[in-house]
Amino acid sequence: MKILLYTEGMKTIGKSGLGKAILHQMKALDDVGVSYTTNVNDDYDILHINTYFPKSYFFAKKAKKEGKKIVYHAHSTEEDYKDGFIFGRLTSKLFRKWIIKCYKLGDVIVTPTEYSKRLLSNYEGLENKKIFAISNGIDTSVFKCKKEDRSNFIKKYGFNVNDKIIVGIGLYIRRKGIIDFINLAKRFPQYKFIWFGYSNLIFSTCDVRRAFKNKPDNLIFAGYTEREGIREALSSCDLYLFPTYEETEGIPIIEACCMKCNSIVRNIPIFDFLVDGKHVYKADDIDSFCDKIEMFFDGKLQSLSDSCYEIADLRDIKKIGVKLKEVYNEVNKM
Repeated sequence: MKILLYTEGMKTIGKSGLGKAILHQMKALDDVGVSYTTNVNDDYDILHINTYFPKSYFFAKKAKKEGKKIVYHAHSTEEDYKDGFIFGRLTSKLFRKWIIKCYKLGDVIVTPTEYSKRLLSNYEGLENKKIFAISNGIDTSVFKCKKEDRSNFIKKYGFNVNDKIIVGIGLYIRRKGIIDFINLAKRFPQYKFIWFGYSNLIFSTCDVRRAFKNKPDNLIFAGYTEREGIREALSSCDLYLFPTYEETEGIPIIEACCMKCNSIVRNIPIFDFLVDGKHVYKADDIDSFCDKIEMFFDGKLQSLSDSCYEIADLRDIKKIGVKLKEVYNEVNKM
């Protein structure tokens, strides 16, 4: 059994969560000994397709006509699309129709969480599709703290030894909660805030661009950072904030759990797998985030650094490889 991992536009999406997910798939399949190729001209038994761009759709259609089995990976939903880039809300219904058209080509669908599985199961046209919820996974062997991380990190970004550092991660889009992050930095001038991730502000909504223009001095936008830089930041920060409004999984919080970070996330359905007060602390709105931040730094909230690790351990890339292999075996028998 040989898998074709098909991805359109890796140069474009390589720095995104989707790009990371595809690299994780490769590592996961290597770990469990599943043969795969990324060369569309190779022979293969099952097409595993990760993208919904036009070229991907037509490639899947062609493969279906040739009698190939297809696993369609649903990394996106209307819900996580509509509150992202400019015109997202205006075009979300069209986007929904398009991804349904793509996902229907799969003999089965894989999506990262039970939450996104529930969403997709309620889409007209996908009600009867077999959908598997499998995390995009995390390489727990990589996300480990090193003794020199904090000193390297504060030197790199010009912080002081005694600074309290709060980290955020994501694209420059409303959905990621970046406006709230900026406003939280304004409310806590005594702390240092730093946001990792990048997307062109031209494509961001007006409110995000306005917020950027009025950022406070205690907030740094570090831009796109490779995995090692993210690992070092999570190792060094005092608190990780994930004020996102919608995700299909939210790999940064899993990375944070792997690094045993104390974290505050927005209280939204996707994070049902995180227990408030055990793995993370949850906040409903910006005032609630403020309260939790104050309580944490005042010592009124206990550290969750030990109990949060189990979230990452359950999603270790080796375990993901086993689950993907099970899906391929099932599809191969169809």
